[in-house]
Amino acid sequence: MASIQKRGKTYQFTISRMVDGKSAPIRKGGFHTKKEATIAAAEMEAMINKGIVPHLKPAPFDEYFNNWVKLYKTNLSLATLKHYDYTYNRIKEFFNSTPLQEISTQYYQKFLNQLGATRSKETVEKVNGHIRACVLDAVDEQIIPRDFTRKAELKYTVDAKEEFEKYANYQDSGSILLHKKATYQYVSRRLGHEGIETTMRTYAHLLKETIEENDQLAIDTFTEMYK
Repeated sequence: MASIQKRGKTYQFTISRMVDGKSAPIRKGGFHTKKEATIAAAEMEAMINKGIVPHLKPAPFDEYFNNWVKLYKTNLSLATLKHYDYTYNRIKEFFNSTPLQEISTQYYQKFLNQLGATRSKETVEKVNGHIRACVLDAVDEQIIPRDFTRKAELKYTVDAKEEFEKYANYQDSGSILLHKKATYQYVSRRLGHEGIETTMRTYAHLLKETIEENDQLAIDTFTEMYK
């Protein structure tokens, strides 16, 4: 039988159970309401009664999504991978390393509301689609008991054209910095990319130019030395 406790501003449930003759209770917190904690506890108990061993190790949302993309999306085009990089960065900004197990339907809706305040319908739909596919796999793997994206309402306020222009300006700032010989590490950090690999994919055309310039510099340098 599960019990519900209030801890600060959130609730947690505790399910008593015995493993090999020893007490091994299951606890999970972070619920915004007592009702959410009660429902989650009932779902967990149903899993245990079916003989399903719950996934108790926290699975950070940003880390799980990043690994999911690397595992299932390796055959996508560079342009499509940029969209997944974008979704990853939005997850990182809002959820950071919050475990999947601690994300409720309400918490996810707050994320979508904040995203939609400055994004277009197309962007919000795309981000939600990426996350929903990832979360469904997490449910299949029994990492979480339910799909917290299921009842999500998509809200948006920005016209797609206006958002594209903002994004273009954002990307242009990176191009300008790289043309001015800023390092890829600096631009990656400034633009909030997942890592330098994302930056190098985004500005692959400039990287090619840089390599060609360096090759020519090497040729000119050694030609001058051996005149």
